Amino acid sequence: MAENELIWGLGRRKSAVARVRVKGGTGNMTINKRPMAEYFPNRIEQIAVGKPFDVTDLKGKFDVHVNVKGGGTNAQAQAVRLGISRALVKINKELEPKLKEHDLLTRDSRMKERKKYGRRGARRGFQFSKR
Repeated sequence: MAENELIWGLGRRKSAVARVRVKGGTGNMTINKRPMAEYFPNRIEQIAVGKPFDVTDLKGKFDVHVNVKGGGTNAQAQAVRLGISRALVKINKELEPKLKEHDLLTRDSRMKERKKYGRRGARRGFQFSKR
């Protein structure tokens, strides 16, 4: 990988979409132009976002810039995690088995089921009244 070369990765989860840019650096992570700790104050989400670097022992070697929109904070964190994992595989193909082993390259395809007509929600019907 050349100095200052940007590698892109795209991550999705539910309705969250994360566009991730990874380049060599010191480990700075900005999400929507804010530091990661400020954007994801929840420690569990911070751990989820940093997991690809922990698994591959590359913590502190890359700067990450992310644009993420849609979904909730947890879905956004998982979308960012997938985007980072895909970018790392583009940088080094040998990381793929290790990331796959920890389920970091699998896109979670579960989505919200749409509301149907004649029902209160996706499956719940209206309350039945005999009289």
